Amino acid sequence: MNSKLNILWTNADPVTAELMVMMYARNSLARGWWESVQIIIWGATTKLIAENETIRKKLLELQSNGIEINACLVCAEELGVADKLKESGISVKKMGLPLTEILKSEEKLITV
Repeated sequence: MNSKLNILWTNADPVTAELMVMMYARNSLARGWWESVQIIIWGATTKLIAENETIRKKLLELQSNGIEINACLVCAEELGVADKLKESGISVKKMGLPLTEILKSEEKLITV
């Protein structure tokens, strides 16, 4: 059984960020629902994180607690926020192939 959860986060709504993406990711790892959790930041979410300090700090806290955070480089560059995300300590890289590999694998994926 695969026990890795991937959350593809494309919704730039701050309420959804806090009360779904971050809450579920945090509880999933802390309560042992999943052995590992990755949040993939894609699309408009890259801009939300760059511009919203509260959301960014909460995301970095998740990262410091063992949740893997990766942002789409192409999205971040298109929206002009790649440097801001990198400076914040968020991994920014090309995510097309990694996402494709997740989809072809037995790993679980939630899209929000």
